[in-house]
Amino acid sequence: MKENNFVTDLVFSLDQLSPVDFFGVEDLYVRKLAEHFPKTRIIPRGQELIVKGPDDEVIKIQDILQQMYEYLKKYNQLNKEVVEAFISQGTNTLAPGVEDDVIVFGNKGNVIKARTPNQRALVRASYENDIVFALGPAGTGKTYISVALAVRALKNKLVKKIIFTRPAVEAGENLGFLPGDLKEKIDPFLRPIYDALEDLLPPEKLKLYQESNVIEIAPLAYMRGRTLNNAFVILDEAQNTTPMQLKMFLTRLGPSSKMIINGDKSQIDLGPKQKSGLVEAIDVLKNINGLMFVTLDDKDVVRHRLVREIIKAYDKYHE
Repeated sequence: MKENNFVTDLVFSLDQLSPVDFFGVEDLYVRKLAEHFPKTRIIPRGQELIVKGPDDEVIKIQDILQQMYEYLKKYNQLNKEVVEAFISQGTNTLAPGVEDDVIVFGNKGNVIKARTPNQRALVRASYENDIVFALGPAGTGKTYISVALAVRALKNKLVKKIIFTRPAVEAGENLGFLPGDLKEKIDPFLRPIYDALEDLLPPEKLKLYQESNVIEIAPLAYMRGRTLNNAFVILDEAQNTTPMQLKMFLTRLGPSSKMIINGDKSQIDLGPKQKSGLVEAIDVLKNINGLMFVTLDDKDVVRHRLVREIIKAYDKYHE
């Protein structure tokens, strides 16, 4: 068909979505569209898709592309079956097995949701309160659930940035011997947060968010003097804060912001004469409306089954 027979030109922009994810490997999804609309030319070009064809077909294609765009943005993946469903049915198709308690869809479409009653309580508490303390032993999902909730809030435009922090307290090791400034010294101790973020966001988007300071990962000392507005803020390892440090952190909360404070009272690495800010906060803040404590235990451990047995053995020994 000659070029002048095409009556409508459409330029569909992908914004920050990956062209490979949207077009498919070797433009598979584009070719599927072209097979279904033979009168229309569909041309991938960088971050755009050029569509030229009759009005009626271009309108249908635009609707399908918009559904593909929304699906990829929400679930972080497209596949041939989903694209074919959009083409043949013209309606959005939810991923199979998706339940109401899903927190967010992670990298490559993996479903992130609370897996135990106490984890679900943590999710509900975060939805209903601006400050939540998540208390419990290692492996109960405190950090992972918190990061998922923060990413959800960012994706849903409930906040403009995410801030992760933790106190610079060594667990039997000396930070002074590590190279670099304070942030570089503490970055290895924030590895659980990086691991969770890499599960939840595509690499290029995570890099972009960090470079543009939409996601900030910093030591607790960097929070002093700030007001944290329109942010989802997570403090990890709160048991290693002093009362003064934790008070300082909590009073950074600004308008339209949320905080989750994670801590494990059984893993305090402070000196013998230092009191844990987390232990004090449990007594001081327990009756404040809009602030909630959620306790997780060995039943919430989602790591290797031996982790649960190890926690129970230590608890029994110390009793």
